[in-house]
Amino acid sequence: MKDPMKMLRQVQQMQDRMAKLQEELEHETVAATAGGGVVRAVATGTQKLVSVSIDPSATEDVEILQDLVVAAVNEALESSRQLAASKMQALSAGLGLPPGLLQ
Repeated sequence: MKDPMKMLRQVQQMQDRMAKLQEELEHETVAATAGGGVVRAVATGTQKLVSVSIDPSATEDVEILQDLVVAAVNEALESSRQLAASKMQALSAGLGLPPGLLQ
């Protein structure tokens, strides 16, 4: 049987690393555009939308503009999820955990 105190210390270290990673992700941003850059969405690594910018020339057709906003936001959030997953995978590398356990 492994040393329980050693395992407890490892768990505590992992929790500390995960808390630090979460804090880092709150400050990192990803951006996505739609319509050739007409709409730009920015999200944090924790999937919070930070900003949406719209080229003033795009306000003529509201329906298209709405679609572009949705597309840019969805792409930014997906990029944010991918960023978080890659950082979590790097954090958990070498721990011997089953694949996908921390995702």
